[in-house]
Amino acid sequence: MKDGLVRGKIVGEETNACRRLANLPGSDVVPKTLSDEARKIAKRIGEKAKVKVLGVPEMKKLGMGGVLGVGQGSSEEPRFIVLEFAGGKKGDKPLVLVGKGVTFDTGGLNLKPDASISDGMNMDMSGAAAVLHTVAAAARTGIRRNIVALVPAVENMPSGSSYRPGDILRSMSGKTIEVKNTDAEGRIILADALTYAKRYDPAIVVDVATLTGAAMVALGERASAIFTQDEKMEHRFRAWGEESGDFVWPLPLWEEYDAEVQGTFGDVANLGRARWGGAITAAAFLKQFADGYPWVHIDMAPRMTAVEDEFLAKGAAGAPVRLLVRMLREF
Repeated sequence: MKDGLVRGKIVGEETNACRRLANLPGSDVVPKTLSDEARKIAKRIGEKAKVKVLGVPEMKKLGMGGVLGVGQGSSEEPRFIVLEFAGGKKGDKPLVLVGKGVTFDTGGLNLKPDASISDGMNMDMSGAAAVLHTVAAAARTGIRRNIVALVPAVENMPSGSSYRPGDILRSMSGKTIEVKNTDAEGRIILADALTYAKRYDPAIVVDVATLTGAAMVALGERASAIFTQDEKMEHRFRAWGEESGDFVWPLPLWEEYDAEVQGTFGDVANLGRARWGGAITAAAFLKQFADGYPWVHIDMAPRMTAVEDEFLAKGAAGAPVRLLVRMLREF
């Protein structure tokens, strides 16, 4: 019982640390800030952790056209953050967590409406905050697994150097992305991260992103949307969500949806052909880059901010740190 209380306290502390980071204004959190946060976490964890931060030159060498394309409109250079924790046996396949790190989302040249741009767009890096502090919680609670957190970090800003609707971006995978709307930027940067994850030969990859308002329309504010083609994994995540309090609910990801994101001039389009099912077409887009390993996508947009009767301070809810820690412990 005492051990359980200690673990619970640590998970609570890291959930609150995630909330603190996500709540900071866009003037205080830029891509470099997220890389600094990863370094602080690694220092707290100790010798089993290490951080690698890729800048623009390194990303160019790897061909990360998605991250570079979205980030080119900002004076704050993009970063690609890799936080590794060697808690398991040498040679064990790692569990890879990918977090969307858009430190402020104006929508780019497809500028958001006034109400949308002023309503929590500093929190569009909540996925990044969640995966970084999940690694910290896992290490501090003694989870003996090899874990990797990947964070593509950008600021999506309109300027003379911004990427444009109609641009074709070549992703790290070699697939080209047809930009139909610069405000569908999160899936573009995640595409490069999902490709980068392959080098680890992972046991599973879980990406976490405040990706679509459509997920909120579908589920309200009580549960994140989950997508996977592995039915057993879907049931496990739902159970872990119930046990941890970070609820998730599945939406379909049938192969028929792949046609919705086929590009006209590029291999894949970053927006679905129709206005309907936006959370599903976003997941179908990501699926084009998540081949070769078990994969789960969590659209946490519904859980970005706390609901009034949760008795939390206003702002970030800290989802889905508790769910991810549970997954890492029991996977």
